[in-house]
Amino acid sequence: MHPDFWHTRWQEGRIGFHQDRPTPLMLKHWPALGVAAGERVFVPLCGKSLDMAWLASQGLGVLGVEISQMAVEAFFAENGLTPEVVETRHGLEYRAGPVTIVCGDAFGLDADALAGCSAVLDRAALIALPPELRERYARELYARLPAGCRGLLITLEYPQQKKAGPPFAVPEDEVRALYSPAWSVDVLERRDILAEQPGFVAEGVTRLETVVYRLDRR
Repeated sequence: MHPDFWHTRWQEGRIGFHQDRPTPLMLKHWPALGVAAGERVFVPLCGKSLDMAWLASQGLGVLGVEISQMAVEAFFAENGLTPEVVETRHGLEYRAGPVTIVCGDAFGLDADALAGCSAVLDRAALIALPPELRERYARELYARLPAGCRGLLITLEYPQQKKAGPPFAVPEDEVRALYSPAWSVDVLERRDILAEQPGFVAEGVTRLETVVYRLDRR
């Protein structure tokens, strides 16, 4: 997706992907990863997600990346934080306590930038990307995360022809093709959520599932 698409969505307030609470499926499955206090979590295409505030409350460092400056500034303002803003080779970095968000292109983050991340949380990044960018995202960006990194990936599955993304449907076989063999891929939960998403129903979607994966970098 062109950056202008996301800038416009934020400017117009069309951010239905933003949740007003931490992701319940993250809260349920995160403890199983065994990420210890003091470790750092990478949150790609993070928006102003409250997942980052929750991770920080668990004693974790957070490195987010987001193209929209409006979203980045909203995260800190809405969480009562006054960030230090530093210009770096990756873009402007907003830093407050354990949370750093890079305002820039996720693909601009190199292995050095991600070297300290021992975990990753992808709640709405992969499903925000069309197929051609999903392959680049998994093959390039995830390849820069260090060995031993583990994380949660949350996707949606529905008949793509019924609805134009984003969010896009990403079936399990595609997830496995994108991440294997560099990552082990395990399904932790598959849940029918159609009844909870009237917007999808209104567009004619007849099947909607969310899937939670555990990823482990080999």
